[in-house]
Amino acid sequence: MSVSYWLDKGLAKTATGDRKTCDIAIVGAGIAGLSVAYWLKKEDPSLKIAILEKNLVGSGATGRNAGFITCGSVEHFSRLCERWGEATALEMWRFSEINLELLRNEIIEEDSTLEFDPKGTFSLASTEPEFTELKHTAKLMQKLDIAVEMLDVHAITERLGVANFVGGIKYLKDASINPMKLVDKMTQKVRAYENCEVFENTEVYDIEQTPGGTTVIKTSQFEIESQVAVLALNGYSASFKKYFADKIYPTRGQIMVTEPVPKIMEGPCYANFVLDYFRQLADGRVLIGGFRQLEKATEVGYSDHTTDVIQSALYEFLQTHIPVLRDKKVTHRWAGVMGFSFDGQPLVGAMPDQPQVYFVGGFTGHGLGLAFHSGKALVDLMFDRSIPSFISAKRI
Repeated sequence: MSVSYWLDKGLAKTATGDRKTCDIAIVGAGIAGLSVAYWLKKEDPSLKIAILEKNLVGSGATGRNAGFITCGSVEHFSRLCERWGEATALEMWRFSEINLELLRNEIIEEDSTLEFDPKGTFSLASTEPEFTELKHTAKLMQKLDIAVEMLDVHAITERLGVANFVGGIKYLKDASINPMKLVDKMTQKVRAYENCEVFENTEVYDIEQTPGGTTVIKTSQFEIESQVAVLALNGYSASFKKYFADKIYPTRGQIMVTEPVPKIMEGPCYANFVLDYFRQLADGRVLIGGFRQLEKATEVGYSDHTTDVIQSALYEFLQTHIPVLRDKKVTHRWAGVMGFSFDGQPLVGAMPDQPQVYFVGGFTGHGLGLAFHSGKALVDLMFDRSIPSFISAKRI
């Protein structure tokens, strides 16, 4: 979030009086920023909105994730209950269920090109203690009327083509999707509105407040004056505003994808207490990510490079647990920067020193499962409606 004097094309343009204007400027064109724009236009189609993106739409975590649309958060539901209490944990779960429902009704619709699969996800245990915790989680969820299924070793072997697991559970209302096809469709919907522009390759490096109370957003291409600004930067929040330094932490995640194999998996899977994850894609390729715990101290910051330690662990996992993938070729390796919040829940609010600057982020690796509904919540906040306390920045 920095631009040198020599590269500041906006400086020269502003000197000639070329300043753009809008009602609301959104910084970040990932799923969060596009969600806010979508819900703002649903609220008031007359709003003039500008979406500003440093690179290309979806080039951050949105285009680098695994495509899981999961309910809950980064931890098993039983651990959510231990930390937050059953009532709040259930509210968190329902919030993410509504997120998926909203995505299906508003964006996905009946579009088969998005590779949307609503068949649920699995959480697998490779040890008996982990399976015991999963069974406890499932019973707790069933008590609270959350759709879940318990599976023994024979069921997961037959339905997932995996080996060396002792059992698992299935979250029946989860889904998966091609994340870039999803965000491309969101972009099309947003751009279809009048007075809603997306500016790619436009890096924002400062926001100032004018004496009249509006904001001036300085970018590498131009300056834009708006009544309200929204920061939808997730993992990059702290690089733009120090306010987020102890609230949203940039955390790297790594992924690899294999060559295609015949269809073996009923749905996406988590393993190792949700730290690792894998799924089979529509074209037969298998994607796997995780193992951040092996280099936790260094898997931070804003670089999207891969490391030998984690990439080797991902490959060995496939060799150990998915027999059909033994000795198959790896075709893609990449990393992305996620935004982990201080307590694992999203942050929705306004800057204390700039109340006309709102923000949404901190999805803790579950952006597809939380961002669309969180964007709606931010719009609710902007229009003086209440939002859930567990995502409100007032909890800080």
